[in-house]
Amino acid sequence: MSGFPWFDYCNTKLHVESVQLDAIAREFGTPCYVYSRAALIAAYTEFDAAFSGRDHLVCYAVKANSNLAILNLFARLGSGFDIVSGGELHRVLKAGGDPQKIVFSGVGKQPAEMRAALAAGIFCFNVESEAELVVLDRVAGGMNKTAPVSLRVNPDVDAKTHPYISTGLKENKFGIAFDEAEKLYASSEKFANVRITGLDCHIGSQLTELGPFIETCGRVLDLLNRLETRGLQIDHLDLGGGLGIRYSGENPPPVGDYVTTLCKEIGHRRQRILIEPGRALVGNAGILLTRVEYLKHTSYRDFAIVDAAMNDLTRPALYDAYHEILPIMKNKGNGKTFQIVGPVCETSDFLGHDRKLALSQGDLLAIMSAGAYGMSMSSNYNSRPRAAEVMVDGNRTYLIRERESVEQLIAGEKILP
Repeated sequence: MSGFPWFDYCNTKLHVESVQLDAIAREFGTPCYVYSRAALIAAYTEFDAAFSGRDHLVCYAVKANSNLAILNLFARLGSGFDIVSGGELHRVLKAGGDPQKIVFSGVGKQPAEMRAALAAGIFCFNVESEAELVVLDRVAGGMNKTAPVSLRVNPDVDAKTHPYISTGLKENKFGIAFDEAEKLYASSEKFANVRITGLDCHIGSQLTELGPFIETCGRVLDLLNRLETRGLQIDHLDLGGGLGIRYSGENPPPVGDYVTTLCKEIGHRRQRILIEPGRALVGNAGILLTRVEYLKHTSYRDFAIVDAAMNDLTRPALYDAYHEILPIMKNKGNGKTFQIVGPVCETSDFLGHDRKLALSQGDLLAIMSAGAYGMSMSSNYNSRPRAAEVMVDGNRTYLIRERESVEQLIAGEKILP
């Protein structure tokens, strides 16, 4: 067993569902992102079913992976969507997402993005500052529309995660300071083109303990009680996302325990519950398939230079993140300790440090747990075209994004006369 339910060895070869990964490499080349449709469906269904009939909306955080095929799959399952840009709005609508299931988060929404979201008729704007509320009110008024709004409050709770993906501390740029939120809610009546509908929070990503969720929920419910005492009607509670996955030794709580805990904290309140999972839906549903180009032995270290790089998967360079790395062919011997590095001209271009593997030039490797913040954070650094993306459904394989060409990279550039 590989430890990843939808990626496992059969007759010494690593498969995704019923398809051999080496067959995918032959057909589509490397580097290549590969996703399991069954894993995506199972992850969404687990979240949705955990609410057991309670009024809720699971809004997939599009930034985790915004491929149209993945968005369409979730839309067909009934998912909502958490977006943070006009581009993500366009993608969700193109993929068949229901505008009335879209929440628009993010600290820097531009007027043009607001207009597009208002025209589409989205469910709610998660507003992150008074200045944003002023602009949204003006934009909505210019369109003769009323913008549905929840204020994202910053509860100043330590998510106990990497500082770059912590969003709920008072020093973070996200949300409205907790001690200022009640006042802003109370003054919302002065905004003629805004309708307050919800209360929102989000404290970070890759959380592996329930404690921060419980603490956040308690603070948000205290604020909700004060708002209702003032006579303000709050129709939904958006409790954000952030539930972590297993990359290596982490032990995040099961989805059922997470949802049950949230529902227990909320009790019998009438508000609809929204959550915004991203990584927990797609992270372990995808891998990055790469080939060993060269083995380089030095007196200090042994390097396996692969054709994937930090432009394809930036998390190791950006966060020093760990991804398990598995050989496509199993049982080749004891091996030695390799640094798994890419061809980009940066020392930070690595995919894994000190991995015990038996490798030969030309071998294929699977970088596991790459479905979230892999392709969506990729770049063209060193003028490297972005990877292809493939979806596997049982024994069928579908190309869901073509590999870029260098000509596509330079198509919009102009030489001076």
